[in-house]
Amino acid sequence: MNDYERARETNVARNAARMRELGVDALADDVNQKRKASTSAKKRKASTEAEAAQPRRASSRARKPVATYSDDVNLARALDDAADARPTTRTPYAPSVPPATCRKSALALAEKPFKGVKRHPTRGHLIFADRPDFTPNLTPGQVIAAGTWGGCYFHPRGGKAGLPGPDGKRRDVAISPNEFPKEWFEGIEKSRYANRRYVAETNMYGVKAGQDQEYWESKGWIDARDPRGWFQWYCRFYVGRRCDDDDRQISRWKGVCGAKGRWKTNLINKIIAANASFDDARVSPVVRQTLLHWACEVTESEVLKAAK
Repeated sequence: MNDYERARETNVARNAARMRELGVDALADDVNQKRKASTSAKKRKASTEAEAAQPRRASSRARKPVATYSDDVNLARALDDAADARPTTRTPYAPSVPPATCRKSALALAEKPFKGVKRHPTRGHLIFADRPDFTPNLTPGQVIAAGTWGGCYFHPRGGKAGLPGPDGKRRDVAISPNEFPKEWFEGIEKSRYANRRYVAETNMYGVKAGQDQEYWESKGWIDARDPRGWFQWYCRFYVGRRCDDDDRQISRWKGVCGAKGRWKTNLINKIIAANASFDDARVSPVVRQTLLHWACEVTESEVLKAAK
């Protein structure tokens, strides 16, 4: 060790002694501890701010927690518990017999069969050999006798007129009861099928149902060959006419009262919900009247089958 190094070591030792005497070492330790604590706090704050600074989405999907296997298990258990809590059986369908004045049926009216048209021996619907997919259960004669379209269907000017022609005039509808078998109209007052005005009380269920001529035409439902609409087509189909509009008209019928027809299903469900008899006219008379216009009447067997 040379003279310079020995002098430096002496100065360091002297300065250290003076710092201990003045308490500088203790102060330095305290400062170091605070500095470490401050550094840790800053790191934690920076981490928190970094997390908070992550982009946020407005979608509710982004705010939902990620599903885990345990979540699925818990959900399954909750669904099982809910299923166990529900009644295993619904209230049995057991309708009481309604008053005689509330029971109405077009099927009960006298049958006026036409040659070649028969009924299914057990299901009761009409059978058309060339169109087995078309199964109404009311004949045109039964529909007419029951009371339909406010009594004005077979009048050329019955009810509200159709759309005006190119000249702005509204024309008579080409329809006449004379075209069809006279047996369909025997014993029925003319005001019940060829009246000038629509009279709701004429209808079997005493309510207005369906749309008018103008509405049918505006919807494009009318074929020029059958200007009065679906029932005119049905009357002609029933007596043997076939044409290229049959598929469309039968498809329309299926949508209303086929096996999955909207209005037929609607009525059956309402009957079951009300625990009412299949022929209780107090349940949805408007829907019943609508189905009648489409040569359809809900039967007891159909209701019982749906109620199982």
